[in-house]
Parts: sequence; structure tokens; C-alpha cells
Amino acid sequence: MGRGKVELKRIENKINRQVTFSKRRLGLFKKAQELSVLCDAQVALIVSCSRGKVFDFASTNDVNEILNRYQQSCYSSQDNVAENETQNLYQEVSKLKVKYESLQRSQRHFLGEDLEKLRLKELENLEKQLDRTLSQARQRKENDLEEIHNQLKSELEEREKHSDNDNDEALIQGRPGGEPTIASRASHENISTKTRSARKC
Repeated sequence: MGRGKVELKRIENKINRQVTFSKRRLGLFKKAQELSVLCDAQVALIVSCSRGKVFDFASTNDVNEILNRYQQSCYSSQDNVAENETQNLYQEVSKLKVKYESLQRSQRHFLGEDLEKLRLKELENLEKQLDRTLSQARQRKENDLEEIHNQLKSELEEREKHSDNDNDEALIQGRPGGEPTIASRASHENISTKTRSARKC
């Protein structure tokens, strides 16, 4: 009959915990020894119990020897990583430097400097590039002017619309300054005549 599955959690009973630690530690050391013999590997194993006692196993009978090799390997890996990062940064800086120098040359050429160093083909390409740049600048300027024109036109139409509405309202209510319009005077006189006629009757 096989044993049941052991639940992996801290053993609360102190004595049982110590017995389990001793048995499993010996089993772990045995597996480490088998690994070193079967695979011709250098194995170092360090175990510390809850009471602070330290146990170790080394296939070479010297834990420090294997630990030193481990540290050297780690430092070597870190050095390689740092060296690779440095190399990558150097390459990136070199690329940026070349690009910066190329942009500076182009800027001088656009300003008409150092043109004597250019070949005929390069001068032709520079001329075409200048033409394209000027054409794009003109197009942008025309677009900006058209946008400003449309905006001013829209504002002017809006003002004229408000002005027409104000004039219509003035005609309905009377002229500015309180003077009545012809239509309002005629209406007022007609009402006054009818009122006098009614009084005579």
C-alpha cells in the first residue's frame, strides 16, 4: 500500500519537522552525489536549518572551490553583458555622429556653402531638392492664406447678417433717435381720426 500525497506546507510539530528535515537532507545529499558520479559534474549543496546549523555537500570535497568557480562565471557573464552594452552604445553613437555630420553638410549645401566639393550629379540632386522644398513651402503658404481668407469671409458675412437684422428691427420699431417711420405716423393719424369721429357721434 503506497503512502498518501504529502501536503506541502510547514510542519507545525517541532519534533516531526526536525525528523523530516534530517531524512530529506540526507536524501537530497544522496541525489547530489549520484548526479556528480553519473554525470561527472561538480556539485555543491548548502542547507541551513531553522536552528541556524549549516550542512554542506561538495562532490570535490571542497565547497569553496565550486563556489569560487560559480562567482567567476557570474562575474564573467556580467562583464560580457557590460562589454556588449558598451559596444552597442559605441556603435549607436558612431551612427548618430555620421548622421549629424551628413545633416551639417546638407545644411551648408542648402546655404550655398562648400558647393565646389560637389559633383555635377550631386548639384543636380541638390537643385531638385531645393525646388521640391520651395514648392512645398509655397503650397503651405497658399493653404494658409486660403484658410485666412475663408475665415475673414465667414466673419464678414456674419457681421453683415447681424447688420441686416438690426436694420429690419429699426424699420419695424421706428427710426433711430425716437423719430417714427412714415408707416407708423400714418397708422397713428388714422387711429386719431377714428377717435375724433367717434367722439362727435
